[in-house]
Amino acid sequence: MRDFADSLSEKDRRRFVAIEAERHGVGGVSWICRVVGCSAHTVERGRAELDSLDNDPAAGRVRRPGAGRKKRSNRSPKPNKT
Repeated sequence: MRDFADSLSEKDRRRFVAIEAERHGVGGVSWICRVVGCSAHTVERGRAELDSLDNDPAAGRVRRPGAGRKKRSNRSPKPNKT
């Protein structure tokens, strides 16, 4: 199960652990946290995301807008050696 969770994107992983914790009922959060190696906060964020799926403005996104590596063209130019 850990290998599967590691293969998911960040958003899908949060949602997966939230669903699994819910499915296992009482003690599900601590169980999934031990199995997958995540925190309880991750499970809570996943639950919140699942609750707001109808209103998800970033439906196709993996990361938040502006997150991730910046483009090379946006970096400051290197000084010329003379």
